[in-house]
Amino acid sequence: MIEWLSFAVIGIFAGISAGLLGLGGGLVSVPALLYLFKFYGLPEAHLMHIAVSTSLMAIIVTSISSLLAHHRGRNVDWSLMQRLSLGLVIGGFLGAYSATLISSELLQRFFAIYAFMMSIRLWLSLPITTMSNTLLKQRYLLVAGSLFGSISALVGMGGGTMVVPYLLFSGQSIQRAIGTSAACAFPIAVSGVLGFIVFGKAHVLPSQGQIGFVNWQAFLGLISTSIIFAPLAAKWAQTLPMKLLERVFALILMAVSISLFFG
Repeated sequence: MIEWLSFAVIGIFAGISAGLLGLGGGLVSVPALLYLFKFYGLPEAHLMHIAVSTSLMAIIVTSISSLLAHHRGRNVDWSLMQRLSLGLVIGGFLGAYSATLISSELLQRFFAIYAFMMSIRLWLSLPITTMSNTLLKQRYLLVAGSLFGSISALVGMGGGTMVVPYLLFSGQSIQRAIGTSAACAFPIAVSGVLGFIVFGKAHVLPSQGQIGFVNWQAFLGLISTSIIFAPLAAKWAQTLPMKLLERVFALILMAVSISLFFG
């Protein structure tokens, strides 16, 4: 019971970060799950793999509610999402497979570097200028989707921090970019989770509450609260000082990334 409650608490903060800042819960849930799994004595050799794959499993559920909300607001370009999906699915599998080839420590450092880059982006709030709608041609979407899917699966994210800027560069409006990105999180998470389950079976012995690298108890704890707090936080974003919140979260994220890199 205590374990489930601890995972539910992580879900609260993951949901708030997703709804308030639009970053997705993975930046919160992955490092938090890593520390909890270590505390609860899970296999040291695969701690980061379990944290990343469990985060992706939670994203499957949260991405559905998110994409439905954006669909109701007519902010999802389904045609564009479908053209991106092939690359995202390929990338998700490749990312999960690549993760099984490296140690938990190296995967942890990869996540730390990614988190540090995101903290810099949050702090600076860099403006994005339209480059060219050529980026929406299928060959570019396939390459970009594969890259985004691979990185997202490696770090347990839904891909929004990469897909949104790419769509903005290609000339999409901010509303359509965010809505379409929310829809893209689903194929990334599904392919990544399937990859971690299939490839993880060769590395982790079957145990109660776990299939491959996915820890089901942690997954259920995460979604039990994140699906409640994510939409609530999205409403809070309309009244809270976002610039200040981004700076505070950037500092916290920077500290976490440094701790993970050297920890």
